[in-house]
Amino acid sequence: MSLPRTAPRARKYGNWLVQVQALLVAATAVLGFPGPSAAQDRPLRIVALGDSLTAGLGLPANAAFPARLQAALRAKGIAAEIADAGVSGDTAANGLARLDWAVPDRTDGVIVALGANDMLRGQDPAVTGKALDEILRRLGGRHIPVLLAGMRAAPNLGQDFRRAFDAIYPELAARHGVVFHPFILEGVAADASLNQRDGIHPSAAGVERMVAGILPKVEELVARIRNRRPQ
Repeated sequence: MSLPRTAPRARKYGNWLVQVQALLVAATAVLGFPGPSAAQDRPLRIVALGDSLTAGLGLPANAAFPARLQAALRAKGIAAEIADAGVSGDTAANGLARLDWAVPDRTDGVIVALGANDMLRGQDPAVTGKALDEILRRLGGRHIPVLLAGMRAAPNLGQDFRRAFDAIYPELAARHGVVFHPFILEGVAADASLNQRDGIHPSAAGVERMVAGILPKVEELVARIRNRRPQ
């Protein structure tokens, strides 16, 4: 008695499987569902969580920090969308209070730039540090890479305050292992030619200087994001 001929069936099954896979790929494209490489292809979503320095008080939206940083990244061939989550007048505690909705799901990275208003109001540095620490802890719990943009105390606030306040940022950066830019207003603070009439908020030229200063650290943040995204 001869054995059943099963080889042709195996070949037919193999062909059927290939056809089904091809149909699924075609359906994915037609219906607009993300394919396996969609996470890699879409622009990075980075949230700039801050205060008026982030929001661009006194400037048009296209001259504010998030817009100019986005343009600078794209000039380097980095596709990124920088969401403006800056609220004028916000302290670090205010930023913490709105963290969950300011940084939505599928955010790839966050730039934390808070503390300037705490400093200007002479708030206890321990309070500022505690709020920033909690922000970094929560973002770490969500596995979101962070760039911490530091602030420095004005000289007229006294040496004790200045010493305590300025220590907040490097200590937190080291504790949480985040990318660190020591001073977001480096080269801008106290330069009248780069600030608006209030002497506090950067002009459009001042924002460009801010962006140039922080850009290498943002590129480091981008590298961390890319290293953890699915291949």
